[in-house]
Amino acid sequence: MTGSGPAVITGAGSGIGRATALAFARAGRPLGLLDRDADGLGRTAEACRGLAVPVETATADVTDEAALREALRDLARRLGGLAALVNNAGIGTEKPLLDHTLDDFHRIFAVNLFGLFVALQEAARIMVEAGSGGSIVNIASVAGLRGSVGRAAYGSSKAAVINLTQVAAVELAPHGIRVNAVAPGPIETPLVAAMHGERTRAAWLRQVPLRRYGTPEEVAEAVLWLAGPQASYVSGQVLVVDGGFAAAGLLPA
Repeated sequence: MTGSGPAVITGAGSGIGRATALAFARAGRPLGLLDRDADGLGRTAEACRGLAVPVETATADVTDEAALREALRDLARRLGGLAALVNNAGIGTEKPLLDHTLDDFHRIFAVNLFGLFVALQEAARIMVEAGSGGSIVNIASVAGLRGSVGRAAYGSSKAAVINLTQVAAVELAPHGIRVNAVAPGPIETPLVAAMHGERTRAAWLRQVPLRRYGTPEEVAEAVLWLAGPQASYVSGQVLVVDGGFAAAGLLPA
C-alpha cells in the first residue's frame, strides 16, 4: 500500500497542508484531511473531491491527544487503511530571544512537536498493526537547521522535529515504515504572512539565493515524492526546500 494507498494530512485547512492535499489528490490518492479549522478544512476537501478522489475529514486539535488519536483511527477506518501520514500542523511566532516566555515555548511545542509526535506514533501503530509498511513525512523548517533571529521557540521545536524524524526512521524501519522530513524556507503561507513583517521579508529576499519566497505547491511536490514509491529507499532524511538559503554563505550585494 506504500506509495499509492490512503494518506492523512494534518493542518490541511490552508497553506502547505492544502497544497499537499491537492498534490496527493492529483496523484489519485485517497485522502484523510484533519484540521481544527472546520471552514478551511471544508474548502480543502471540496477542492480535492473535485479531483475525483475519496476524501474523509476530521475536525480536531492536535494538542488534544485523545481526540487526535481517535481522529486518526477513525480516518484510517473510513479510508480502509493508512499508507502515509503528512505531519503538517504547526504554529510559530517571531519574537526576540530576550522577550520569549515559557508560555511561548509551551504553546509552540504543544503543536509543533508534541502533537506531531502523537500523530506519528498513532499512525505508526496503525501501520504496524496492518503489517503493510508506510511512509511518514514531517514538516520541519530551515529554522530547525540554522539559527534565525526571532525563532527561539519555533526553531527549537523544528530542530526537535528533525531529530525525532531520524529516531523514528531507525526504530520503524523493521516494520517497513519510512520517516522523512521536509524543511521549507520562506514560503507564501498564512503562517508566514502573520510572522514575517516588512523588514523580515526584505531580509529573506536578500539572503535567499533564488531571491524569492517559495510556494506551498513547491513544498507539496517534495512531500508527495517522499511519500511515494519513487523514494522507497529514502528514510531518515531532511529534504530542504528553501531556494538555496541553507547552503548560502556570503551573497553578492
